[in-house]
Amino acid sequence: MPPLFVMKNDEQKYTEGSILRAVWRLAWPAVTSMFFETFLSITDAFWVGKLGTEEMAAVTSSMFTMWCVFSVLIIIPTGLVAIISRAVGAGNTSEVSRISRQSISFSIWVGLAFSLLGYYFVPHIFDFMRTDETVSRLGVSYLRIFFIGVVFLFINDAFSGIFRALGDAKAFLIASSTAVGVNIILDPLLIFGWGPFPRWETDGASVATVIAFACGTLVYIIMLRRGRLGFALDFRLLDKIDLGLIRTIIKIGYPPAIASITFSVIYIFLNRIVAEFGTVSIAALMVGNRMESLSYLTCFGFSMAASTVVGQNLGAGKPARAAKSAWVSLGITVVFTTVISIIFMVFPRQLSAFFINDEQVIVIAIEYLRILALSQIFMAAEIVLEGAFNGAGDTIPPMAVSIPGSILRLPMAYYLCFTLDWGISGMWWTLTITTWLKAIVVVYWFSLGRWKKTGMIQA
Repeated sequence: MPPLFVMKNDEQKYTEGSILRAVWRLAWPAVTSMFFETFLSITDAFWVGKLGTEEMAAVTSSMFTMWCVFSVLIIIPTGLVAIISRAVGAGNTSEVSRISRQSISFSIWVGLAFSLLGYYFVPHIFDFMRTDETVSRLGVSYLRIFFIGVVFLFINDAFSGIFRALGDAKAFLIASSTAVGVNIILDPLLIFGWGPFPRWETDGASVATVIAFACGTLVYIIMLRRGRLGFALDFRLLDKIDLGLIRTIIKIGYPPAIASITFSVIYIFLNRIVAEFGTVSIAALMVGNRMESLSYLTCFGFSMAASTVVGQNLGAGKPARAAKSAWVSLGITVVFTTVISIIFMVFPRQLSAFFINDEQVIVIAIEYLRILALSQIFMAAEIVLEGAFNGAGDTIPPMAVSIPGSILRLPMAYYLCFTLDWGISGMWWTLTITTWLKAIVVVYWFSLGRWKKTGMIQA
């Protein structure tokens, strides 16, 4: 069988030259891609919201299940970036070829399994949530369509991990921007039945999303067929799975997946505490989350860059350069988050008023943004160094910090909000203080340097 990958040049190898340039070259496409993907969910909410309350409730009720799927998806690219980036750094092109082909095969099989299981269990999920009959009916249909196309999500994440590990972050940008563009165009056409298109309402939003994911997959395949990075796609992808390699990918990728699921579940309970202070507080939380996404997406983009550069340099036998790459990534991110913190501090009213014109909500959101500003640099440290750990294949430390830190938020929020009677301010301080604690522990753990000789990667 001909090799799936042949390294044409060292353009995407970041084991030599300027670290600053390498990090920036990897980060800006990743940050842009994350903004595009966030815009996709905003587009869905915008158009579905025009259908009515029940339709919006159906889609909103579906989100938790979708978050869990997205959390599971983290496993594949996290494991691939750690393994393939090391092979690239070591110049082992045959190993890059083997791992790439195996990961795509594995993604297809797992995606198909998730499609079947999800389609079957969706009605039981809505029974558990005890939503009313109309919301359940709409939500079941919406989620079943999503699960029919979920295989494309798994394939796309495999492609994303491969390209990122090879140092080509622009491929991720091209595929994600294409998917978002298709979704933006199809949403109103399929939801409202404009022109010759059928009026599918909430189902139309789900169909548009699935088609968008499929277009992203098609873009990746076209890039591979055209020889981007030397790939020659071999369609004999459903070969026998190398269980040893898959176990390694899962071993590296499952800790961040579990941490992400825990984070999502904890936020549901935190939202219940916020609800005790009224609808205006929930609205203020939404405003703060929307604004913090600016910092979060920036941090996550540089986290992805750090994972690739750290992995490649460890593969090349340059642990000192790998460490320096992580700290440079963090330094750049700190600059960005410092600017965002200043904006939160100086212009909280203007930022809040952009989303809502309710004065009660604005007053609460102003306090939230100012407290939130105190945590942005620490959030950068946690997220970027988590990416560096992931690139090294040492994913246990971030999980060991993230899960207890997320769980701590529940008793702390209750204590500050009700026992100390800080009111809703107690929630804002809870989110900030726990971010401080997690960041301090992650920075210390990373500085110990044990990740440089992790034994988790044995592909």
